[in-house]
Amino acid sequence: MTGSVLFYVQHLLGIGHLQRSLRIAEALVDRGMVVTLVSGGMPTNLPRPDTIRFVQLPPIRARDARYELVDAGGKPVGDAYREQRLAALLEVFDRHPPDAVVVEGFPLARRAFRFELEPLIAAINKRSPRPRLICSVRDIVVVRNDPDRHRDIVDRIRRDFDAVLVHGDPALISFDASFPAAPAIADRLLYTGYVSPPAPPRLSSPGPAEVIVSAGGGAAGVALLWAALLACKNGCLAGLRWRFLTGVNLPQREFDELHDAAPPNAAVERFHPDLAGLLRHCRVSISQAGYNTVLDILAARAPAVLVPFAAARETEQLTRAERLAARGVVQLVSEQELSPERLAAAVERAAASQPQAIGIDIDGARRSAQLIAALTASPAAAAQDLAKTIDLSIIRE
Repeated sequence: MTGSVLFYVQHLLGIGHLQRSLRIAEALVDRGMVVTLVSGGMPTNLPRPDTIRFVQLPPIRARDARYELVDAGGKPVGDAYREQRLAALLEVFDRHPPDAVVVEGFPLARRAFRFELEPLIAAINKRSPRPRLICSVRDIVVVRNDPDRHRDIVDRIRRDFDAVLVHGDPALISFDASFPAAPAIADRLLYTGYVSPPAPPRLSSPGPAEVIVSAGGGAAGVALLWAALLACKNGCLAGLRWRFLTGVNLPQREFDELHDAAPPNAAVERFHPDLAGLLRHCRVSISQAGYNTVLDILAARAPAVLVPFAAARETEQLTRAERLAARGVVQLVSEQELSPERLAAAVERAAASQPQAIGIDIDGARRSAQLIAALTASPAAAAQDLAKTIDLSIIRE
């Protein structure tokens, strides 16, 4: 298989969108495709193979959970900065002409980045032969419950996009649970399964089991970290070591305060290179309910307590956590009810029980690459016609 793909991704608070995109990009490279991945978020230390051409745009991040967009120095993003990013993005498109363009999120998300995505789509539509345009989106989207907004999204997809790859499994959550207008784009909608790394092997001598508290990137996990620290200090699972992974985006002042307040049986760290391995051997995992974190927990079969991020209109993590809790896979504590006492009770329940097994497809990176390659190789074929030639029987009860 040959062909080239331009992959655009923008992460704002955490790094999950970038992680998922990198996994798909690696799977595309494994199929012999040339991949240029354009990242608009803050630079990270995530490993990426040299086989992926990686382009960093002038970065934009969210200042906090209110999603005010700022540059790397914390200044509000202005018109000149937007123009700089747009020029850089279009230069990549012109310098490395792709056979397909994959846009993470848009138009179902990332509307604040229309200033550069709409000109990119216009450039795609003007080029002959026209590259395929594909939307890559997680299992759950957060879209305002507004029929006009839904209609705009459907019109945009039907006008400009050849396919929408949903990185989920309808055995757990169907896409119309978060986007009710999904039936109107059914001919472009393709489930890929969840994009997850393979489960790490069990170590022969893993050491003592720990309680692992993780906060993703850390920008929105301060309340969870403090509630868990106080639960630990108050004697919850006192015989175990607690490891707190705060995330690289937690402000230094907060990190220092957590570190200084930690009891002797707790360690506070920014980051661990093998969180999946830690989860494989932990007694209990305590975390939010982001896409990648939940997949790591499921792959590890770890007893888990989820405290889903639910600021403003955010419903993605709560929906995912509620589905898993209803199946007996995790313990759930809502962010609104979070306290050291409630968290400790949930941790004790998780430690005393075995999580239920759940049958969902986690081969989404390979299948996404297979679909993108098929769409690229057959410019005139419809997405659903190509899907019929690919094994998409991903529901496994």
